[in-house]
Amino acid sequence: MTINASKARPARRAAAPEPGPDAQGCPADIDAYIAAAAPAAQPVLREIRRRVRQALPQARETISYRMPAFRLARTFFYFAAFKHHIGIYPPLRQDAGLLAELQPFANDKGNLGFPLARPIPYELIERVAVALARQYQSTGT
Repeated sequence: MTINASKARPARRAAAPEPGPDAQGCPADIDAYIAAAAPAAQPVLREIRRRVRQALPQARETISYRMPAFRLARTFFYFAAFKHHIGIYPPLRQDAGLLAELQPFANDKGNLGFPLARPIPYELIERVAVALARQYQSTGT
C-alpha cells in the first residue's frame, strides 16, 4: 500500500518540556521550585529571591542540591522551603556582628532557619546573602 504524500499528516513537533522537576525530582529552575512549594512559603521565597537579586545583581540563579541558589564564581547562597521554616545555607563565618544578630535563627551547624509562623526578617537575610558572597570571594571556601 502506498501513501499519498499530499494526504499524509505533517510530523508534529515535540512540545517544549514544561518547567518542573526533572526525572530525579529536581526542579528545572527557581520558578519551578517556588511553584512546587507550599502556598504559605511561595511569597517568602519570591521575596528572598527578589532581595538577593537586587543586592547582588551580578549573581546568577541556579538550582544546586535541589534548592534555589545564587552563584558568582561559585555557589554562595542557598535557600529552601520546609514545612515550618525557610532554611538559608551555608553558615556565615566571618561577620561577628551579623552572626550575633543571627543567633536566634542558627542551628547547631550554623545554618539558618526562619519560622514561617513569624515575620520573616528579609533585610537580615539580604545582609546574609551579601556577607556570604563576600566570604566566598575573599576566602574561596
